[in-house]
Amino acid sequence: MRQMTAAQFQRYGGPEVLEMASVPRPTAGPGEVLVKIEASAVNRHDAVVRSGTLKIVTGRKFPLGVGLDLAGTDLATGAPVWGMVSPKSGHVTGSAAEYAVVPADRVAPMPSTLSWTDAAALVTSGTTALTALRDMTHVRPGERVLIRGAAGTVGMVAVQLAVALGAHVVALAGSRDLDFVAELGAHEVIDYRTVAPADLEPADVILDTVGADLLAYRRRLKRGGRMVTVNFGSAKAMTAIAASAVFGEQRVRTFSSYPDTRLLDDLAGFVAAGSVRPVVDTVFPLRRIADAHRALTEPGHRGKLVLVP
Repeated sequence: MRQMTAAQFQRYGGPEVLEMASVPRPTAGPGEVLVKIEASAVNRHDAVVRSGTLKIVTGRKFPLGVGLDLAGTDLATGAPVWGMVSPKSGHVTGSAAEYAVVPADRVAPMPSTLSWTDAAALVTSGTTALTALRDMTHVRPGERVLIRGAAGTVGMVAVQLAVALGAHVVALAGSRDLDFVAELGAHEVIDYRTVAPADLEPADVILDTVGADLLAYRRRLKRGGRMVTVNFGSAKAMTAIAASAVFGEQRVRTFSSYPDTRLLDDLAGFVAAGSVRPVVDTVFPLRRIADAHRALTEPGHRGKLVLVP
């Protein structure tokens, strides 16, 4: 049986629990694609799974793998593709490996203008931002869109997409990132430390990537406004989301991102038009995945952390 190298962990914990293992190379079944991985991104979801925060879902059967999004070669056709492995619990390997099996409806042709690392960096952040702005809140030209965490991996793509959709973009970010966010196209950039929610002008759409003070920001919606958060990992956030249901159409919405081929193709269209560009901070060899996970929680990096075999 052919072997491959993959990142795994045998117990929950910090980055130090990650190790490289030689495991059987997967084979594609009906409706699946075997991808030779050229690059994969590191997401906060990976750190959450590794830490055991979601062990009620992921269980206690080890080893477990990490990694969701990828860019690589479809071994059946030789074509460059990008996509995401199934996020179901209990994976022995994820995209932090040399090969992965991906559902055929969760992979798409990779944009020809992107490198492997750039493509991997854009899968989760790009499709999440596109779903939030286009499909969940239905941003229209001329609307005022407020983006919290605009310098984060989802926020920096959301700024670009909102501009492409014709919105007036107001971006909240830290002081060191204001010029960077302005370069992405935001019309107004504000240091989030200098303003309270009540100080902000009402918005038609609010995209939250922070997960705190959700109800306070929801009150800044205009009549008919819409709000969505992509950060709902805390008990406080979930409580606020549930409590907002009394506001009907102006409640705080949320969703879990698992992009299909159509969504990936739509994102590729924005890339081809020059409306969206990925931002990569650091590229790590797969064997240094523990260092990549440490960097994920350290301040100062800007953009995605990417792994290459």
